[in-house]
Amino acid sequence: MLHVDFRKQLEHFELVVDFQLDNEILALVGSSGSGKTTLLNCIAGIVHPDAGSISLNGRNFFQEGNKPLKIQRRKVGYLFQDYALFPHLSVEQNILYSRPPKSDMAHITAVTKVLGITDLLPKYPHQISGGEKQRVALTRALAAKPDLLLLDEPFSALDDDTRERCQEELLRIHEIWNIPIIFVTHRQADAQKLADRVIRVEKGQMTEQLISEASL
Repeated sequence: MLHVDFRKQLEHFELVVDFQLDNEILALVGSSGSGKTTLLNCIAGIVHPDAGSISLNGRNFFQEGNKPLKIQRRKVGYLFQDYALFPHLSVEQNILYSRPPKSDMAHITAVTKVLGITDLLPKYPHQISGGEKQRVALTRALAAKPDLLLLDEPFSALDDDTRERCQEELLRIHEIWNIPIIFVTHRQADAQKLADRVIRVEKGQMTEQLISEASL
């Protein structure tokens, strides 16, 4: 269970976050600059809240007055909007770059097969398509067996056919790993197809919506 209850002052408003998430898929929707990516970054540990708490399965990521848990110890997989692949590294090197010591290589091999990128391992980012980059970045995010998966606009740069395939893969990953997933999107169709819950974020304020009523 993910518990998130914090405040973070941004340039033009205060981000106020309060929700709990079981092993569900949550869509964060709202206009650009509303605080969605900052919310993900606070959970991941890239930035820290000003007050409040964040915990996952009883482990404190952030607790006001205490030292935040280091990023490497949070077991959070993060798929960035631009995928953040290193251009000078092969696909295989990208996947293994940040793996923890004594990684389960059998697990990593299994993920590459599930996502269908085994043939891409020797290639470099400039040699593969946008959909392939998305699957490589998702493989990297899953390589360390995360307890939580965060995705920032994972489908925004994909064509319709590739988006459809990648969404199906995400649903399959969720079925296999059964972990909480939070993704940011601007598309109503993405939220309606993938999410168990939808939360709208506007100028730092959160409102939960029914799937059928989601309006982006």
